[in-house]
Amino acid sequence: MGVTDLVPLAVLMGLATYPWRAVPLLAAHAARLPPPALAYLRLVAPAVLAALAAVNTVVVVEREPGAGPPAFHVGIEWVAVLASLALVAWRKNLLLGIAVAVVIVAAARAMSLA
Repeated sequence: MGVTDLVPLAVLMGLATYPWRAVPLLAAHAARLPPPALAYLRLVAPAVLAALAAVNTVVVVEREPGAGPPAFHVGIEWVAVLASLALVAWRKNLLLGIAVAVVIVAAARAMSLA
């Protein structure tokens, strides 16, 4: 499976999560929803993305058919995720955290550490 094979999944995910996030924009009385409901609507897409990222970080599926079941994986991705979480908690900047995680993994792979 190549990277471009995941594009339809990303589009489907956007179609599934966007309506829930758009409700406050489209409904005239959405601002009157209780705070827990507004928090839920605001956090649906990040929660879905976090779940997909977690599965892709800790579970490895062999690419060859019949190679065996999915396996638990510990690698440089864990370091990148922890660094990203710490940076986001410290600086309150999700883009910066994601960028740092990508750089960590890319650098490790470029140096054949991962």
